[in-house]
This record gives sequence, structure tokens and C-alpha cells, in this order.
Amino acid sequence: MVAYEVDGQPIVLVYPRDGGLVAIQGFCPHQQSSLAEGDFDGHRVLTCSAHVWQFDVTTGKGINPQDCELARYPVKIEHDEIYVDIVGIAPKRVGV
Repeated sequence: MVAYEVDGQPIVLVYPRDGGLVAIQGFCPHQQSSLAEGDFDGHRVLTCSAHVWQFDVTTGKGINPQDCELARYPVKIEHDEIYVDIVGIAPKRVGV
């Protein structure tokens, strides 16, 4: 799991053992804590370090609580370069 910024937007890249590279918004929708400081189980569950909210990185859906989600961004790998397309995809926030 590693944090990057794309056009000023924080994102996190994760590589689930059972799937391909995933790009998600870099902050928790709850209180905008950095998800890069959280814990990724290597399979699909990303846990925010601030309040232990959990997300399925393969879908972006909340696990705990279930009524939240993360924005996911298309990823392309070409010639050892990673491209993340954030155009038109706004980060998710709770209560906004």
C-alpha cells in the first residue's frame, strides 16, 4: 500500500494478492484521515487507523460501517509506469 497524489488528489494504491492493482481515494470519508496510515490485510480489507472504519478495496464499499464507500479510480500500467485517471470521479465523504 502506497500513497500518491494525482493532480492534487490524494490516492492510495493497493495490490490485493488475488487481483490487480487498485487505486482508491487517499482519505477516509469519515474525517478525512489518511488511509495510507491504515492497515491493508493484503486481500481486500483496508482499515482506517483513526476510527477503524473498514473498506473492501475491490469494490470500494464500506464493511464497517456498510453505509459508506471509497472512490475507485481506473488504473493502467504501461512500460513500468502507473497511470491513474481521476477525471470525473469525486472522492466520497460522509454527510456531504
